[in-house]
Amino acid sequence: MEMTPQPGGMFGVIVDGFDVSTSPDVDVEAIKQAVYTQKIAVLKNQKLTPQEFVTLGRRFGEPQIYYQPMYHHPECKEIFVSSNVPQDGERVGVPQTGKFWHSDYSFMPRPFSLTFIYPQVVPEKNRGTYFIDMGRAYANLPERLKEAVAGTTARHSASRYFKIRPTDVFRPIGEVLAEIQKESPDVVHPTVVTHPVTGEEILYVNDGLTLELLDEDGNALNEDVFEDLLEATGQRDMTFTHQNIHLQTFEEGDLLIWDNRSLIHRALHTTTPEPAVSFRVTVMDGHDW
Repeated sequence: MEMTPQPGGMFGVIVDGFDVSTSPDVDVEAIKQAVYTQKIAVLKNQKLTPQEFVTLGRRFGEPQIYYQPMYHHPECKEIFVSSNVPQDGERVGVPQTGKFWHSDYSFMPRPFSLTFIYPQVVPEKNRGTYFIDMGRAYANLPERLKEAVAGTTARHSASRYFKIRPTDVFRPIGEVLAEIQKESPDVVHPTVVTHPVTGEEILYVNDGLTLELLDEDGNALNEDVFEDLLEATGQRDMTFTHQNIHLQTFEEGDLLIWDNRSLIHRALHTTTPEPAVSFRVTVMDGHDW
């Protein structure tokens, strides 16, 4: 196995020669450490069945099953499917996922540790995912904002970007919202978390799933603080040219692994989407903050 820095990017490594069935555990550990420190690893020339993809996840930790079945792969429920391509005339997975800044599962008590994305149908023109390293973003915050969020927490919720299911059509919106809260109640996480492996301080807020910041007594902070955080970190820049924003591209055979604690991401979608299918496996690595 060979690992090299990702050319032209702010972070990340390229991994050549990794084979899920033959590579030793020492290679898995090396990739994990690179993900913790360099944020993203791109495994090249992967040709995996769905079952092999899940096996890959197991070598890094404990694969998690997403709580909503409509996202599940028909053969492997550990695989979350994002797809706008019907299979045998039937929809598999959900189209247009992740078109907002977020960290996977931040609205749950135990967010995912590592995210694995394996593109299956790669767009010809508009391909890639935007990322922001929230450890670096926190380090570069103005001192006034660091002081403003010290000791605070953030409320995260699935409500804002919940995907309406076919069974929700014609239901009163109040019923749908009540069901969301019953199925995945809002959770509160520290606004700044410490990475359990590297010790890095990470700003754990995002535009898509964070609703508000709370002071030490649980009272809502002035909304201007949250807006200033979004602006300073680059999440309000719709030109995607902010210094914190990294566009991670990929090609057929690439498999991306990233640190879901450190990075927030946003899918690259356009008004005229091309056919695109991606498989996702999410893993708990045994390190909770």
